[in-house]
Amino acid sequence: MTTGLDTLPKLLAHNAARHGNEIALREKQFGIWRSLTWADYQERTRAIALGMKRLGIGAGDVVGLIGDNRPEWVMGEIAAHALGARSLGIYRDALDDEVAYLLEYAGARIVLAEDEEQVDKLLNVSDRVKTLEYIVYADPRGMRKYDDPRLVPLEALIRSGLDLNLEQPRLYEEMVAATQGEEIAILCTTSGTTARPKLAMLTGGALIRHCRSYLSADPKGPRDEYVSVLPLPWIMEQIYVLGWGLISRMKVNFVEEPETMMADFREIGPTFVLFAPRVWEALAAEVRAKVMDASAFKRRMFDLGMRMGLEAVDKGQRSGAADALLFRALRDRLGFSNLTSAATGGAALGPDTFRFFQAMGVPLRQLYGQTELLGAYTLHRAKEVDFDSVGVVFDETIELRIDRPDANGVGEIVTRHPNMFSGYLGVNDNPDLREGWLHTGDAGFIAPTGRLVVIDRIKDIAETSTGTRFSPQYIENKLKFSPYVAEAVVLGASQPHLAAMICIRFPIVSKWAERHRIAFTTYSDLSAKPQVLDLLRAEVEKVNATLPPAQQLRDFVLLYKELDADDEELTRTRKVRRGVIAQKYGDIISAIYRGDAAIPVDTTIAFQDGTKQRIRTTLDVVRLGTARAAMAAE
Repeated sequence: MTTGLDTLPKLLAHNAARHGNEIALREKQFGIWRSLTWADYQERTRAIALGMKRLGIGAGDVVGLIGDNRPEWVMGEIAAHALGARSLGIYRDALDDEVAYLLEYAGARIVLAEDEEQVDKLLNVSDRVKTLEYIVYADPRGMRKYDDPRLVPLEALIRSGLDLNLEQPRLYEEMVAATQGEEIAILCTTSGTTARPKLAMLTGGALIRHCRSYLSADPKGPRDEYVSVLPLPWIMEQIYVLGWGLISRMKVNFVEEPETMMADFREIGPTFVLFAPRVWEALAAEVRAKVMDASAFKRRMFDLGMRMGLEAVDKGQRSGAADALLFRALRDRLGFSNLTSAATGGAALGPDTFRFFQAMGVPLRQLYGQTELLGAYTLHRAKEVDFDSVGVVFDETIELRIDRPDANGVGEIVTRHPNMFSGYLGVNDNPDLREGWLHTGDAGFIAPTGRLVVIDRIKDIAETSTGTRFSPQYIENKLKFSPYVAEAVVLGASQPHLAAMICIRFPIVSKWAERHRIAFTTYSDLSAKPQVLDLLRAEVEKVNATLPPAQQLRDFVLLYKELDADDEELTRTRKVRRGVIAQKYGDIISAIYRGDAAIPVDTTIAFQDGTKQRIRTTLDVVRLGTARAAMAAE
């Protein structure tokens, strides 16, 4: 890579000058893939940057971005950096209060929004965000009725930028040349599992250098294809779409709508994919659900192929017979035929799900990292994959140690490297950063192979009142391998035994219920059906059979609703907020441990559109066979 390319605008200009006619981006619109060359990419980014400059946006200002993953988002972010401004990505499904908090915290002057839905959020919170001067919208549909001087159509902004470029044709190049790699370019939200997310300050130079380190462990090039399906505010999508896309020149593809994601994904057939564990779990559940609907012969063939595939994986091999019988067609159906590497990150993926995709022939590897450390910094080497670890560091520039290890070598994972974040916006004292080392708050150990094994968050590793230590996340991941389980929260800290609150995977359980002629109306109604309780009892008992007796679940309830990020029960990256769960469902948890057989519920659910629904139901507490035996023994 040519030296001196230490900012994203410089990299884009470099690629446009040398590879201008090559395809850089694709976007599906109205069912047709539209290609953008590096020259197109540069021209539109220049126009957006100059349009914002005409509005007075400049060095040190904050440019917010909210909406689906689109080329205009990426162009807007690079345009902000060309101005010396800072970009702030906001999750598209963030509620008004979250949007207001982030924009107010950052002091954003302008937001690039996708459509009317996002504009409505911004207008709703504009009284709280005193710094907000401009709202630029890309999609004009539904916007004619709005009359607010802060609203600017994206195409009008671009025309203004093109006019300024005609007046001062060297201005943009001079702006790009003036950008500096060590200036703060990106404000990236942390996961916020325990409180409001903080804003990690990242420099463009650090992002680029860290991406080069990552590419040394998983090389990519212009022939590679990537489909942008992770939320762009997340650090890993910043790494792939911006960092990898500009450095390796891999082609980045944007799906038409979130609802068409997997169909569009299959059409591209990418060579690399990273999905969050929740997506891998959903895909595995979908495959297994479709098998349930298949004929008896096809179910037997699936079971045979999967058994051969898993046996081969456990020996570190691939089964050619299983591939021919089952997996080649299955990979093609999922859009995985061209994958040369695949990854999971953001949270732990259960070993059962991991083995499932490895048996299928998906080159799945686990990675590990934090926003503050520019995302991932460990990864399995291609031929050194196991189900328990998250691999090794990318290269020798990354240092990792285990602090205060116990007798088993388990302690806190502590890391540093030259391309870390520059601190949190507005925070002078960071207790997690000591002498250049980030204390991650995760418990783990270094295996004899040299690979890092992550157990759980230190604060989440729990102990029962009888002295049994357990990792809730480990058991939850085992439960979520079931196609019927969407989410699970394992309980037991300072309690006599373990229990769980489980959310059914509604699309699959509803299909199961229809096939068994079980009438139902809503999620709450379905989750309370005795047949569904029996179905989930069998799934939980399968998991119990794989656990030590002291870590087995003695009882569980099926919650009356799904856990939701809008209710602050999950983060935007779908991690469980255990503190919120413990407080919100405290009465249910207390009733489980009191030994109640049934728990009456009378509550109100608020939906994103402002409507509310009252739910009155009774949760049956399911006592398990192993639990009854254990209690009898006591």
